[in-house]
Order: sequence, then structure tokens, then C-alpha cells
Amino acid sequence: MALYGASTEYVLHSLLWLVDNPEPVSSLDLAELQEIPAAFVAKLLPKLEKAGLLIASEGLRGGYRLASPADEISVLAVVDAVEGRKSLFNCQEIRGRCVLFDQQPPGWATQGVCGIHGVMLRAEQAMRQELSQTSLADLARSVRDKAPSPFFGEAQSWFDGRVQTRRTSKVRQRKRSDVS
Repeated sequence: MALYGASTEYVLHSLLWLVDNPEPVSSLDLAELQEIPAAFVAKLLPKLEKAGLLIASEGLRGGYRLASPADEISVLAVVDAVEGRKSLFNCQEIRGRCVLFDQQPPGWATQGVCGIHGVMLRAEQAMRQELSQTSLADLARSVRDKAPSPFFGEAQSWFDGRVQTRRTSKVRQRKRSDVS
């Protein structure tokens, strides 16, 4: 079972499109570009707005944009905003349940932090440390380094076309209602 699921993956991928895009991008456009469920993205982005990671704007050219520079937004902040603070491990204190203890474990058996729990806590701290040291800018840079140079221009043209399509659709709807 994964600790972090599709919600985290969808949001992080969506945020990468906002890193170098100063204009707001709609959740629908982010979802359609990546072929991920639009309803899912529309439900997740307000969590990031509430956490202060995104700014939302309404209207024809509305959507979401980063609230801070990408190098100031850690992956950990995004994960915590989407998933909430989750523990890697939930210790059940099995060490005190040994049948040989006859339901009364000796002090030595339950003294201090359980060794298994301790190693899990250290692993969680290491994971959270890594996520806190990695920014959206770092992730975007790794994608930028992989992609051929025309790719991002094509993506920006796609987004621009979407805004133009919304504008045209809005005008058509207004004209239809004026004729009626």
C-alpha cells in the first residue's frame, strides 16, 4: 500500500505546469493536458489554495497560479496540504503482548520506544527531510532538463489556445442569448 497516492501525484504534476507560467491556469486545462480526472484536480487545488500555496482567480482568464516562487515551495508543503500529515508507521505495541507475559508485560519489554517504531520514525524523518529540501523548482528543472526545447513552447501554445477557446465560447453564448 502506498503512503501517498494519486492525489499527490496529480497535484505535483499539475503544479509543474504553473512553475514558469505567470498566467492563471484552470484546473480543467491542467487535467485535460495530462489526461487526469478533472473532478479530482478541481477538488485538490482548493486544498493548496487554503494552504497558501496557490492563488485562485475567477473569470474567463481565471485559474490558479503559484502563491510564491517555485523555489520557495517544498514538495513536503504540497504533500502535507494534499494528504494531511500522515505517519509512516502506526505502532501497535505488539512487544507487550507476548503470551509468555500472561497479559502483564515486564518493564524491560515495553521500556522506551519500540525498536521497530524507532527505525520507522527515523525513516519517516529522513523522508520528510528529503521532501522539505526538494522544491517545485527542483522538480521542474529535472523535467526541463529531459524535455526537448520545443515542448514547453508547444505546451504554452496549448494553454493559450484553451484561453482563446473559452473566450470564443463565452462570446457565442452571449450572442445566442441576445438573439433569443
